[in-house]
Amino acid sequence: MRFPVVLHSDDGVRFGVTVPDLPGCFSAGDTFDEALDSVIEAIDLHLEGLTEDGQDIPTPRPIIEHRIHSDFVDGVWAVVEVDVSRFEGRSEKINITLPHRLLVKIDAYAKARGETRSGFLAEAARAAMR
Repeated sequence: MRFPVVLHSDDGVRFGVTVPDLPGCFSAGDTFDEALDSVIEAIDLHLEGLTEDGQDIPTPRPIIEHRIHSDFVDGVWAVVEVDVSRFEGRSEKINITLPHRLLVKIDAYAKARGETRSGFLAEAARAAMR
């Protein structure tokens, strides 16, 4: 799952990082790259806490939706990839019926983005249920 993050720096060297889709999730680093690495760990720990409390993992919103917030005006935006599969439980095989042409379009779309059919359908379902 790809989470948008916003980085702030008072001195241009050290960075604080906020994850807008996960209130209370933040991190920091002595360099830009360290800040990005540390926020991935912070997100992972935050998601672990959410799932232990029986809460759903929120679907990240596009950066454009966050940029209007006054706390993020002067920030630098980035996107980090976090593997959330361990928080979603085991995968289950299902049988669904789709029109052939739709299935071809789904497969082409997923392949063009380096995804699998199942991964694409799972993300589409998450987005639809936001």
